[in-house]
Amino acid sequence: MPSPSPRFTSGDSVVAALRSAGCVFAEDEARLILAAARTPAELAAMVDRRVAGHPLELVVGWAEFRGLRISVAPGVFVPRRRTEFLVEQALAQAPDAKLVLDLCCGSGAVGAALAAALGPVELHSADIDPAAVECARRNTADAGGHVHTGDLFEALPVGLRGRVDILAANVPYVPTEEVALLPAEARDHEPLVALDGGTDGLDLLRRVASEAREWLSPDGCLLVETSARQAPAAADAFTRGGLTPRLAVSEELYAHVVIGTRA
Repeated sequence: MPSPSPRFTSGDSVVAALRSAGCVFAEDEARLILAAARTPAELAAMVDRRVAGHPLELVVGWAEFRGLRISVAPGVFVPRRRTEFLVEQALAQAPDAKLVLDLCCGSGAVGAALAAALGPVELHSADIDPAAVECARRNTADAGGHVHTGDLFEALPVGLRGRVDILAANVPYVPTEEVALLPAEARDHEPLVALDGGTDGLDLLRRVASEAREWLSPDGCLLVETSARQAPAAADAFTRGGLTPRLAVSEELYAHVVIGTRA
């Protein structure tokens, strides 16, 4: 396939192309793409990808999360702004945490943000997807993070049992039949394993809640993002796993986080 022609000669032409494709924040997106492109041909290729519906974060190669620039790559879940609320709740619940575990870590954004806020901390992250693991390694390297590959707790060193102060598990929670209703940016460009939570969206949440207690320190906490509709069932899963649940809600971010502590 021939290289795209360097047809964009100004910021205005990039804005016009993005606006014609329906990008609501065309000016802001154009600035990011122009800053990321190293050559005219690369600029044209990036604009073409964005116009074709690729997420902006995957086009420029990074996403902002709690003031950090998180590296993202094709095939890796893009961190959402609403998940910043999960980080805030974790810091409020365990401000002196020494060991953090980011389960279903994706890009590693949650763990990186927690480590940045807490200072020196032992950080572990895990994901079943090798592409996510590679991305998380880059994003947690400055924090000295340890990143593991595997299915939930099976990926972890046994030495972490009973020591985790913050267990953040941003599990997929979209019901299988609703994946097709997601925006095309997610549905077509992010891995299904990071979106599909099973029949009612809570398959992985239940698995995490059923095992989390044995990994938590005495004062440790589990935090999982969910939806308003799923929150009661999620809290029930925490209770069945021996945790005392409470729900935190951000109306601004439309974020719902279930927080569990050892009962």
